[in-house]
Amino acid sequence: MTDRKAVSAGDPLRHSPLEDAAGLATGIVLASLGVHILTSAELVTGQTAGLAVLVSYAAEMPFGVVFFAVNLPFYAIAVLRMGWSFTLRTLLAVTGMSVGTTVLPWVMPLGPLEPWSAGIIASTVTSVGLIVLFRHRASLGGIGILALFLQERTGFRAGWTQLIFDAGLFAAAFLVIAPWLVLASAAGAAVLNVLIAFNHRTDRYIAR
Repeated sequence: MTDRKAVSAGDPLRHSPLEDAAGLATGIVLASLGVHILTSAELVTGQTAGLAVLVSYAAEMPFGVVFFAVNLPFYAIAVLRMGWSFTLRTLLAVTGMSVGTTVLPWVMPLGPLEPWSAGIIASTVTSVGLIVLFRHRASLGGIGILALFLQERTGFRAGWTQLIFDAGLFAAAFLVIAPWLVLASAAGAAVLNVLIAFNHRTDRYIAR
């Protein structure tokens, strides 16, 4: 009886299509800006985006192309584990970020950046973008899909899952960029993951 009333009256805890569209657009813009700042400072980040950054540096390929390609295998997992709605929203977010990171260097070129400051600022901006995407049932693919799945099924925080993945990623980064840039990148990634762990709380944020 309660469920029928909620459906007929509209669920006040569920985001409207307009709210979802605004949320996804906001998350895409913020995450794209964060990656743009990081790559302008020749840094790396964590998760699948970090893997795409490393590959783009090593292979001298555009980040947007690599990021889109790296995420392709994870959509099958997303469909099986998280459903079509989550998968389609994630595909939209990944595509949007691939385009955004390609366009931003043209519309907002950045000069030389101090790596430590750039890493922390960019990671703070990116963390807000990711939290917005998470709260609108989307992610930026890859390890984010696994992190969200584990959090929803086991309660293990998404930020901690990402931190474990990042440890291996940054170990590999020493083979691609200078050690001091890896350390600056790792500091930024730690900020990002801690902010997500503290702020993406399904027990506190109930709108969906």
